[in-house]
Amino acid sequence: GCVLSPLLFSLYTNSCTSNHESVKLITFADNPTVIGDESAYRRSHNNLVLNTQKTAEVVVDFRKHTHPIPPLNLSDTPITMVDSCRFLGTTITQDLKWEPTITTIRKKAQQRMYFLRQLKKFNLSPQSMRQFYTAIIESILTSSITVWYAGATTRDKKRLQRV
Repeated sequence: GCVLSPLLFSLYTNSCTSNHESVKLITFADNPTVIGDESAYRRSHNNLVLNTQKTAEVVVDFRKHTHPIPPLNLSDTPITMVDSCRFLGTTITQDLKWEPTITTIRKKAQQRMYFLRQLKKFNLSPQSMRQFYTAIIESILTSSITVWYAGATTRDKKRLQRV
């Protein structure tokens, strides 16, 4: 990592687009993600190679009668079908339940609460304690909240409030 790496990556991947409406390309930092039909994605344009080892398929299907899904291949390599995957710190499950994400967030926040209790022993000012809480703990509790909050159960929300 040199200071130009983010700029060079952005320039390199800026032209990675899809002309197909079923494909969505999401790029966050150095983590490009293709959602949709791989055959419609123009990866060969920039000599990009999709890493099949880091590729997983999560099928979200709420129909009453589901049909077996044929195996997905990417560049003649079979893609593993999984029940859940992590995407930018959020666990996406095939039933779109957010309990795994909330459990992870809760554990991280509780670990940071230990440090807040340790700081209290040093008689920090309430303003400094509040600043630590906002920066270190609240930021964890609210990370990706727009993704999972509406689908979270009342039980999961209460578990977070207890932190």
